[in-house]
Amino acid sequence: ASAIAVHPEVRQALVGVQHGFRITPGLVADGRDMASVIFPDAVLKVFLTATAKARAERRYKQLIAKGISAKLDDLLHDLRERDARDSSRGAAPLLVADGAKVLETSELTIDQAVKTVLDWYQSKISEVARGGSN
Repeated sequence: ASAIAVHPEVRQALVGVQHGFRITPGLVADGRDMASVIFPDAVLKVFLTATAKARAERRYKQLIAKGISAKLDDLLHDLRERDARDSSRGAAPLLVADGAKVLETSELTIDQAVKTVLDWYQSKISEVARGGSN
């Protein structure tokens, strides 16, 4: 996906389509620039991160569970290359969006990460309901 994302004309063509998904009651958008470029006015912006090693290990386990052979070192190398490419691309480089909460997940389970994000969401919705900032 990231190899396609380096083309500004492709990215721009998709923005309108992505905005079309923003309807009541809202949505959860997952992607490397959803909060910084596509939905910068989101009620809650979360930047999920983990070490390259943790992400490679997770991917390795996913592939093995599907019966797909993989080498951990290759996955780690590919992730580091993608991170470097995404961080340095001209169109919407990978970055933490203004106002985003950062969640470091290297040592968290999926359930722990989900609970944290849901807690943040409930807190944010309560704040907005009280007339706080978006």
